[in-house]
Amino acid sequence: MKNIKTSYFLLIGVLISLVTSCEIQENFEYQNSGSTGNLGVSAWEYIQSSDSLVLLEAAISRVGLESIYMDMEAKTFIAPTNAAFEQYLAANSYASLEDVPEPILRNTLRYHIVNDVVLFTDPELADSNNPIAYSTVNGQIMYLSHNTNYQGQVNEGTSKQWTIVTSNLVPTNGAMHIVSSIVYFSAPASNLNIPDPSVKTDTIYPKHDSYINGGSSSGVNYGRDIIMKVKNVTGNGDFDRKAYMMFDLNEFDTEGVITDVRLDMAVKFTAAKGVSMNLFAVSDTLWNESSLTFDNATLPTEDPIASLTTTKITTFAFDVTDFFNSLDKRQSVSFVLDGEAGTDETDEFATKENTTLSAPMLIATIASGNNVLDLITNTGFTVTSGETYVLSDEVLEVSGAAAADIIFTLEEIPQNGWLIRGADILKAGDRLTQQDVNSKNLVYISNGTGTEDAIVLSARDRAGSSLESFSIDITVQ
Repeated sequence: MKNIKTSYFLLIGVLISLVTSCEIQENFEYQNSGSTGNLGVSAWEYIQSSDSLVLLEAAISRVGLESIYMDMEAKTFIAPTNAAFEQYLAANSYASLEDVPEPILRNTLRYHIVNDVVLFTDPELADSNNPIAYSTVNGQIMYLSHNTNYQGQVNEGTSKQWTIVTSNLVPTNGAMHIVSSIVYFSAPASNLNIPDPSVKTDTIYPKHDSYINGGSSSGVNYGRDIIMKVKNVTGNGDFDRKAYMMFDLNEFDTEGVITDVRLDMAVKFTAAKGVSMNLFAVSDTLWNESSLTFDNATLPTEDPIASLTTTKITTFAFDVTDFFNSLDKRQSVSFVLDGEAGTDETDEFATKENTTLSAPMLIATIASGNNVLDLITNTGFTVTSGETYVLSDEVLEVSGAAAADIIFTLEEIPQNGWLIRGADILKAGDRLTQQDVNSKNLVYISNGTGTEDAIVLSARDRAGSSLESFSIDITVQ
């Protein structure tokens, strides 16, 4: 029967410090609490002998990394338990390890190997809550430290951290620490919605707002109601309702560059089933709230211009920036709000006649546009087929604002691989920052096909300056 040594190692220095006003002693070291921690075998042999690390063994074998775990070049191995892998598979909708794309699994394991021997007996790690950066085999950074309870920490101080469950196991080729989760690096996230201090907003309200009701009420007008009702059961039945709003964009009159536009809807009631609420644009701008009915309304035929997932909040906010930018000129526009087809969720919103709740609002973010962004580095990069490349400012750098204030939009995703930030595979429309690049928070993983690839980004800052779309070229060897 395999066994895993799960004894926790306490500090002699800790015990002494409790008697001497918490002063850390020079002979700072872990007391082994009944276990030496010396395994007498390589990391690979220990993993093979442990019932709790069966899935880690299987993952290592699947991607062919056994040699790193048995090599005598000493490293630190962060070893996720079976439960960690089961949680990872469930969170990413994988039925088994075989369903995880091999390049992604290989990169995940390589992040769990540190290019140094790190034991918490090291005097450099004596101070609590003092993360130290170490490079990992996949080229990113891992921070290791311990908290005030002397529990080992992975990536303390970043956007996501984990507590080590068993520290200071010593295989013949380095150090090993057991964790109950798959870990990853995620740099502290910037709030991408915080504007530059010089940025202003301009708000306009609807010229008309109302709702329509299908079925036996299809000829009824609700223009005098102080709420708009939304519900989708069959699309046009007795209980199907859609909200209509018309805005004149010429009413935006604050000088400057419009960088973002959102529609805010005050929520009177939502069943909050966690389903989609979809906003559409329709071409008809001749309707009037006093005469609009289901029978004469222009129904949406195109895809939604914005969507959100319903939840118990007081305001639904829809980002309509892309729609605004697609218009040739300032004009009147009509929006239709409808629930996800067949979800039978009741939602109610205030109209402009409501005296208790705020009217629907189109809110434009206005910036001076006086800053200038420059693409000073875009070298592209080369990656081995099926392998990983960590982006940095040596590959991509835009100047003209603070790194956290330079916001990229992923216009086109790579076709022969994945762009990953933290644990997330990025998709078209996702936003990232120069800070993500500088902190090595972005990883490209080749899927093992093709000889070239590309990432297409656009950029802007919080003061309204922007760069047109550009391509980061990738050579796959």
